[in-house]
Amino acid sequence: MNSAHELSTLIEALRTLRHEKNPKAALATLTRTRGSTFRRPGTRMLVLGDGSVVCELSGGCPQRDIVNRAQEVITAALPILIRYNADSGLDVLLEMGCGGELEVLLEPLTTAQSMNFVDAIAQCLTERRCAYLATLFAIDETVVMPQRMLWSEHAVLHDDIQDPTLFRSLVDAVASASDKHTITLRVPSARGTADVLVEPLTPPHALIVIGSSAAARALLPLAKALGWQTTLVDHDPARLQATQLPTGLNAVCASPASLRDALPLDAHSSVVVMTHNLEQDIAYLAALRGAPVAYLGALGSRGRVARMRDDPALAGLHVHAPAGLDIGSETPEEIALAIAAEIMAVTNHRSGSPLHDNEGAIHG
Repeated sequence: MNSAHELSTLIEALRTLRHEKNPKAALATLTRTRGSTFRRPGTRMLVLGDGSVVCELSGGCPQRDIVNRAQEVITAALPILIRYNADSGLDVLLEMGCGGELEVLLEPLTTAQSMNFVDAIAQCLTERRCAYLATLFAIDETVVMPQRMLWSEHAVLHDDIQDPTLFRSLVDAVASASDKHTITLRVPSARGTADVLVEPLTPPHALIVIGSSAAARALLPLAKALGWQTTLVDHDPARLQATQLPTGLNAVCASPASLRDALPLDAHSSVVVMTHNLEQDIAYLAALRGAPVAYLGALGSRGRVARMRDDPALAGLHVHAPAGLDIGSETPEEIALAIAAEIMAVTNHRSGSPLHDNEGAIHG
């Protein structure tokens, strides 16, 4: 799938393209992978008519060939499904460099109507809804012009497919899946057996940084580069006004007592407390007890953190403290990197350990 930052970039590019009088572009989507590949199903790249791309399929993907084929799709205005494997040719295999197999859907985007789905996705993300996006791209193993459906727990938000039987099959398949990763299903529909890519859509990660310290200021642009919705919180309005915030970031003046009312928190948000004032840190952390966040961390030395843990106000509260992975960080920028890495590890359910073992072999 695309990262939050990539998805935001794609949405913006598609909305811009839709307003052109004669849009000429193709959307490349990984629909199936097998073996070792650099990107997973659901990852997309927009290829414009002049050959430029938005959100490259980096790493081992045969991008040059995909761009060339996309130009043909734009001209023909017909979708195609292409596969890259051991039979695809030496040049492609050299570029893949991973020995895996890929299936890529190329669909033409030559009318504004073909991009209508983007508004529903954007609204869903803005409202921080969890949803599923289904893309129907083949019937009885014959590629068709893709049609999409977007639904959340409470409502269908967009529906080009208009097939209640297919929709019920997709909902049942999602409910019975052991995990919530992107999957490609072959299910019955009113028109025949349908190939459908089903992707979970989750809100962009929201990071709340409490405190206007140097490490807090260093964490803000890094979080923005990761596509996180980032908010800086301080109880002192003068400090907030003096802090140079990256474009698009929020600032909220809130005390520990008003914090929960001032900030909407959900399971896709993290909070890092780093005021450099022990009593303030404890007060903010105590105010976050029971908050439905994915990660709660606090900056500080091990001795300072021990004093936090001994405070009755924080008894039983799970806090990542000292916040961050042990990478030997000292400067504010290094500390920010360590904290962001730990947040990613926690939210992705990873240990944060090296990818290699003692012999230097790469883990899958």
